[in-house]
Amino acid sequence: MAEKDFFERLSDHPRPVVVDFWAPWCGPCKMIDPVLKKLSKQYEGRADLWKVNADEQPEVLRKLKIYGIPTLVGFKNGQEIARYTGAAAPDLLEGIFTAAISGEKPVASGPSFQERVWRITIGGVLLIFGYAGRFQQWYLLLAILGLLVILSAVYDRYPLLNKLVSRFKPKPK
Repeated sequence: MAEKDFFERLSDHPRPVVVDFWAPWCGPCKMIDPVLKKLSKQYEGRADLWKVNADEQPEVLRKLKIYGIPTLVGFKNGQEIARYTGAAAPDLLEGIFTAAISGEKPVASGPSFQERVWRITIGGVLLIFGYAGRFQQWYLLLAILGLLVILSAVYDRYPLLNKLVSRFKPKPK
């Protein structure tokens, strides 16, 4: 499908659309595929899932400024509502569907970019102090604290870490 055809079909489509930009060689794409199939069935009739092979449609990716895969983009009435790049937890992927249906941008989850940079920097400094003290006594605790601070900056970007962290969160009553 040509770039022009893709955008015409998108703007004329009666329901919201979630487009999965993927490639057959992409490991993370294969990882989220079963979740997307399940969500597609769950939202059948309310939102449609389109799969676009990035290798076959590079002009569409260029036009949408997609630089990594997998990338999911939610559209309503031909307008982009939400976007996520990378493998993600099922609830985040479902957020793309609900955003496309509602037409409202999803609420950002996780720390902002600036906050991530600060956490990684502070964690790195703590690790350096731990290393300088040869990880002896209190310096080992500083190094462990540094690792935890760094993980707090990136855990939501990695589904496995996200699953691990969710086990330690308090359960709602």
